[in-house]
Amino acid sequence: MGFYEDQVVPRIVNVACGTKLLAPLRARACADLAGDVLEIGFGSGLNVPFYPAAVTSVSAVEPADLGWRLARRRLDAARVPVNRSGLDGQSLPFADDSYDAALCTYTLCTIPDAAAALREVRRVLKPGGTLRFLEHGRAPDEGVRRWQHRLEPMQKRLFGGCHLTRSVPDLLTSAGFTVTELDAFYQPGAPKPYSAMSLGAATAP
Repeated sequence: MGFYEDQVVPRIVNVACGTKLLAPLRARACADLAGDVLEIGFGSGLNVPFYPAAVTSVSAVEPADLGWRLARRRLDAARVPVNRSGLDGQSLPFADDSYDAALCTYTLCTIPDAAAALREVRRVLKPGGTLRFLEHGRAPDEGVRRWQHRLEPMQKRLFGGCHLTRSVPDLLTSAGFTVTELDAFYQPGAPKPYSAMSLGAATAP
């Protein structure tokens, strides 16, 4: 990665995705996690305070060294062991059927091949395992979608490849997941092109 992607983007994401307004959404995304959990796109550990007591361990996949360093205080205060266990969500170094649950938040927008990453998550989840997600993506309204297409080139340049137009439910179903819970909404207080949210759960076969 270049200097901007390596040293600047993780700091921007740490601030932009770490606001108090997002805390209730992160709490909802994490609420039903249990057992051994895989988190892809761990970033700076913004979900760590919301891991429930039923979680026994977390394997964190995060390519940015700076993101891991920014997570230090949250990791020190974590109630469960969190280990940096991979660098690339598109190629996970874990055996099939290894995890009880998985988590991704504000991740599928940025991974270069989100479909490949989700197939990998499905592979390493135990049968019936659940992926909890909180993601932004393609808006339900055509007028907003037109703005998303206009803004996406700049968004990708400024935020490390972040897409505005990916359909989270479509990505999940195409990867073989069954979406069992979905709340689609615009995040209050944010411009609609950037805040079309999908929060829910999907189950591996």
